[in-house]
Amino acid sequence: MTPPPILSPAAPTTAPDLVAGFPFPFPNPTYRYTTNVEPARGVVTTPAGQWGAAVVDVDSAYAEELAERAAILERDPSRHAVLPHMDVACWDAMLCLMRELALARPDAFALEPLEGPRAAYRWRNDLLGIDHAFVLGDASTLPEPPLRWITAQVQEDVVLLDERDGVLYGDAGVVTFAADWSFGFDVGMSFLEIHGPVPRIHSEGVITRAHEFIKRLQPNETYRRTNWTLTVHRRLDVSTETYPDWGPDRPMVLGVDDETFGRLVHLRTEVQHLVRLPESGAVMFLIRSYLLPFDELARVEEWRERAAAVIAELPEDMADYKGIATYRDRAAAWLRAQAPTP
Repeated sequence: MTPPPILSPAAPTTAPDLVAGFPFPFPNPTYRYTTNVEPARGVVTTPAGQWGAAVVDVDSAYAEELAERAAILERDPSRHAVLPHMDVACWDAMLCLMRELALARPDAFALEPLEGPRAAYRWRNDLLGIDHAFVLGDASTLPEPPLRWITAQVQEDVVLLDERDGVLYGDAGVVTFAADWSFGFDVGMSFLEIHGPVPRIHSEGVITRAHEFIKRLQPNETYRRTNWTLTVHRRLDVSTETYPDWGPDRPMVLGVDDETFGRLVHLRTEVQHLVRLPESGAVMFLIRSYLLPFDELARVEEWRERAAAVIAELPEDMADYKGIATYRDRAAAWLRAQAPTP
């Protein structure tokens, strides 16, 4: 299969491959929080195309999203945080992500072991013009710290979970595209504390089951799950740090006309991968965020019908937590109004 073109940062964000590869998150006509994990790399066929073959996905928004990540980190370095004991895990994560990139796009990425007494490698990223030799564990051989350097080459956010006394902690990561949370605030918290604000998952035992599942992962085991919300504008960075920028969008969107509403409101899907890293034993939590505007979503009839049903039925506390309570009724009505004329 010919790989999609890598577009410039100024290119349209609704390129055909972004629609064809969109991971539509609603297998059922209602939505409730579940662990919903499954083995990674299984291809999911949709009415528009398919997704899921790779753990690390590279699409035509690659250049645009990496430029946005770089700008966010320049403005707010707290989006990259590594506690001192996580150094080995960061190198472990870097090597794992390089291997995943090379597996997903062997035409554009390659990791080659070099001969010699040290653990040396040559890394090539043709999309960014990188050709660099480094020694694993030797920070002087990289231009930046390992996690920061490799996350400048993937579209996923990365959180590294360390286990201590039977509890998982989010102790390192680079997160520039958070959906209404703050990695800078959460770093060092336990997995259960990080998910404290999410309604229902504690009382229904969902988060406890997820915590125990992650702890049982074996080295190199990889699983995935999806999550979703709605976002106004094509904003990847809707972190709590930037709330003054995007918070007013929610009431604002109620006052726009239907054409503008369909262009501004996006279904946001997160594909989350969990990987037990082989050397450090840390768990790498990857979060890739995909945005599809309603006017593109509505062109796929099965997606339009299902999204309208899920959004309309969503319990109020869940809609409120996802930040869509103010405009979810209009969102469902808008989708239903796009039904083909008999």
